Amino acid sequence: MVRWSYGTELLGAAVAHFDLFDLLASGSLTLADVGEALGLAPRPTHVLVVAMVAMGLLEWRDGRRIDLAPTARDHLVRGGEFYAGDYVALIGQTPGVKHLVARLKENKPAKSDPDDRGAAYIFRDGVESAMDDEASARRLTLALAGRARIVGPALAKNYPLSGVRRLLDVGGGSGLYAVALLRANPSLRAVIWDRAEVLKVARESAERYGVADRTEFVAGDMFADPVPPGCDVILLSNVLHDWDVPECRRLLDRCADALPAGGRLLIHDVFLNDALDGPLPVALYSAALFNVTEGRAYSGAEYREMLAAAGLEPGKIVPTLVHCGVLAGTRR
Repeated sequence: MVRWSYGTELLGAAVAHFDLFDLLASGSLTLADVGEALGLAPRPTHVLVVAMVAMGLLEWRDGRRIDLAPTARDHLVRGGEFYAGDYVALIGQTPGVKHLVARLKENKPAKSDPDDRGAAYIFRDGVESAMDDEASARRLTLALAGRARIVGPALAKNYPLSGVRRLLDVGGGSGLYAVALLRANPSLRAVIWDRAEVLKVARESAERYGVADRTEFVAGDMFADPVPPGCDVILLSNVLHDWDVPECRRLLDRCADALPAGGRLLIHDVFLNDALDGPLPVALYSAALFNVTEGRAYSGAEYREMLAAAGLEPGKIVPTLVHCGVLAGTRR
């Protein structure tokens, strides 16, 4: 429900600003064709089209071409007997739709310009990150902890770590996922790796739940600094969806290289269906991620391909909560 507005805004953008359904009225197109016709990069094209498929307005043909679904053909193509596109387009000039259209066209998140102070989640030379400012880092980290408090215990319950000695939580944020795993596995030790200001919140979490004596806090840049060594399991919980494909591959390669033989890398995240036809809540979450990060939601198939490319053997997705699950890759 929190993200339902993105469905309205994406639909308004598709009808009032991109004429997406008229574009497809004469025949199916590939995702790349759609992006080229709309003037959109691959990432925003993916976010827009997958959401329309999840809404039942577009359909995949043979897994690679996009076509109109009957509802869209009846109601969103100009000239049809029951055309309602102009009615839908009434929302096209609302602030939320216009803001999202700008993000889609620019293919960069809100406040990612160097002149905008405190760009959340973005770590680039010349861009000040909100996660390096004490007040904003605390506010954002505690906000994201709202989900971690709920999902962390389910992660620990549904994915036991018996026999694991040392866990590295990359981009560990509030520390609540590591805390849940430490509480469920008394012999486990953990390293939480994140920005220095974020780690202040993580330390408070570990102290509150009585696991600080088994937790190490390492400040650093996960894309540039050496990966903390000596861990047989590496956790990326709700991290990869903040980044585009090249950055995901780079981070997975760095983590995979730090694992011992038989070590595991755990992607704990939301997952689009492999067919890229939903679930609708994840497709809308993808739009939310697109709006404030450089990433989007990925499918299990996309993550499995990335894991294999990093030299890891992908497993099956183990569900946790709130559309999240764990996909493990084992070092060959």
